[in-house]
Parts: sequence; C-alpha cells; structure tokens
Amino acid sequence: MGDTANTSAGPGELRRRLGVFDAVVVGLGSMIGAGIFGALGPAAREAGTGLLLGLVAAGVVAYCNATSSARLAARYPRSGGTYVYGRERLGDFWGYLAGWGFVVGKTASCAAMALTVGSYVWPAQAHAVAVAAVVALTAVNYVGVRKAAWLTRAIVAVVLAVLAAVVVVLLTSGEADAARLEIGGDASFGGVLRAGGLLFFAFAGYARIATLGEEVRDPARTIPRAIPLALGITLAVYAAVAIAALTVLGSGGLGAAGAPLADAVRAAGLPGLAPVVRAGAAVAALGSLLALILGVSRTTLAMARDRHLPPALAAVHPRFAVPHRAESAVGAVVAVLAATADLRGAIGFSSFGVLAYYAVANASAWTLTPAEGRPPRIVPGLGLAGCLVLAFALPVSSVISGAAVLALGAAAYGVRRATGA
Repeated sequence: MGDTANTSAGPGELRRRLGVFDAVVVGLGSMIGAGIFGALGPAAREAGTGLLLGLVAAGVVAYCNATSSARLAARYPRSGGTYVYGRERLGDFWGYLAGWGFVVGKTASCAAMALTVGSYVWPAQAHAVAVAAVVALTAVNYVGVRKAAWLTRAIVAVVLAVLAAVVVVLLTSGEADAARLEIGGDASFGGVLRAGGLLFFAFAGYARIATLGEEVRDPARTIPRAIPLALGITLAVYAAVAIAALTVLGSGGLGAAGAPLADAVRAAGLPGLAPVVRAGAAVAALGSLLALILGVSRTTLAMARDRHLPPALAAVHPRFAVPHRAESAVGAVVAVLAATADLRGAIGFSSFGVLAYYAVANASAWTLTPAEGRPPRIVPGLGLAGCLVLAFALPVSSVISGAAVLALGAAAYGVRRATGA
C-alpha cells in the first residue's frame, strides 16, 4: 500500500519512484564527473603544494551546503531545490534569485560538461560531439527519470572502476613518492581559496538530489540520508585520486598537465592505460551532463509553475511523467552554448552562479527552528561565508560576468513585479 501511495501522481505531478540508492547514484553521477579528471590541474596551478588544503576547503563548504540542503529538502520535498527553500524561508525574491542563479549557472555547466566530452572523444570536432551528447542525453531524460537513474548507475560504476585502477597503479608504481605531499612555501592563502573554488565545481552535484524532491520515495527520510552519503563517497574518491596523482607528478607536474590523470599514468610507466583514462573521463562527463540536465529542468519546472519563467514550461508529460517542455528547452539552450561557448569561461561563470545558489540555501537553513530540523547554527553560517569567499576568490572575469547576470535577473524580477506580469 505504501509503495502505491508513494509512486502514484496526480495530474501535473511527478511520480515518487527513487529510493536512497538511486538518489545517491544520481548525486554521484553529478559529482564524480569530469571535474576530477580536469580540475586537478588548474587547482594545482593555483595552490601549488597546498592543493590538498584547497580540497579540504571545498569539502568543508560542500558539507555545510549538503547539510543545509538536506534539512531543507526534507521539510520541502518538492522540485526546485533552493528556489523553493529561499521562497519559503526568505521571501519570493530570494527564492527567485537562487533559481535564476542555478538555472543560468548550471546551464553553462551543462555546456562545459558537453565540451569536456567532445575534447576527450574527438578533440578536433569537440563542439560537434558536444552537441550530439546534449541531444542524446536530453532524449534519455525525456523518456523518464527511472531510465536516467539506471543509466547513471552504469556510468558511475565505470568511472569508479577507472578511478580505482588509476589510484592503485599510481600508488604502487616506482615513481610514487610520499614526500611530494608535503606543503611548501609556494602555497598561499589566496591560491588555496582559488583552488577550493575550482574544486568545489566538481562537488556541486548533491543539489541534484534536492531538486528531485518530488520524485523520491519518503523524502523526509531519503534526502537527508542520500545527500551526505553521496558527498562522503565523493570526497573520499577525490582525496584518494588527488593524493595518488600528487605522489607521482607533484604539484608542479600536476599543474602543468593538460590531462592530469592520463599524464600521471604515463609518468607511472603504464602509457597503455592512458586511453582507458581518456574513455573514463568522457564517460564521467556524460554522467555529469545527464544529471545536470535532469536537475536544471526540474528547477525550470518549479519556476515556470510560479510564472517566473514561461508557464508553458510547467507541463508534465502524461505518459513519461517528466517535465518534457522544460527538458527540451534546457537541451536546446545547452546545445547552442555547446556549439559556441569556451570551456574555461563556461566553468568560471557556472561556479559563481552555483555558489550564489548555495549561499541562499545556507541563509534559508539558518531560519529553520529546532523543531523543523535546523542543523547547528555554525553549519549554515560557515556555509554562507564559505560560498561568498569562494565566489569572490574566482577570477575577476567570472565574478564580473556572474554578478552582471544575477543583477540582470534581479532587474527582470523587479520589472515583472512593477508591471504585475
């Protein structure tokens, strides 16, 4: 009886079909993606021998964000994530601004992941491959979240197998030297923060679990379990990979590497494993793209329901029970960006929007009462401060463009309120 109650859906509603395991896998598919294959190099260039400190900084902020998001998602188990939380706890404007930052930032992130797929699969035709990947995965999401969850499960299994092989090969090679893990004089506070901001980009997938709040069974129990589990597994994997790569390449070699893990495997004396790593990176980016499109479309659905975006996007498919118009619109925009955008610019722009989104989540969690499941106040407080610090530690161009787009969204909200549209 309980299963029927949980999985049935009325008109315009999404079906609750995902349990803890599926929700964790969706989060892992978002986090354990292209970030770990690509972000280590740029982060090492910024932090030098302080790379692991940057990983810790990113992990601490991610933990605070995950805890705040989990408590809020359990209380408001509806599609939309922080768009819903901000609106309910802080007011309509802050919910809207969070939703705007998420949709815009994560749309850019989708393009970045698609371009990563292209750069690994066929570098000479990266944009064409990226567009094809967007079209294919939008179609997968269109036919139902259950199918998307099963595909994500397969992708996560492949990526974890590749990363496990990389860690074992690097740590057992004759080139591994634990002395390369020592923190030297080249590590600076600013460099560690910039590295933390870059590495945070690879952690942000746990929001995908919260945005699926309307599609998980028993959300008050499932979401608070799934988010910390997904984050903890991801942090452990990232730490193992970063340590293994550092012991072989050192921070200097890691920072200079174009494809850090493939270069590390070659340096360890196993160049034959490099193509496997490249394939794993492409599969990982596909996993991230799949879950990103899923999450962005759900927030688009929630904003369209409240008429902050065109109401036509609020439709739920009568057969597949997915927000098919929102998914199609997101897929079309991402395909255009993937055909035209620059990878590095897309990542920087995305990071600013995502950190703004989580800042609102932490501020919302701060207002919870103990009876509502409020976490210890230090958690949302540290999370809010951490989001702001990492956001403004990003490159100046990312800060300016990100702030400009948030201001544009705020202006659009003001015009809409003034005109009563």
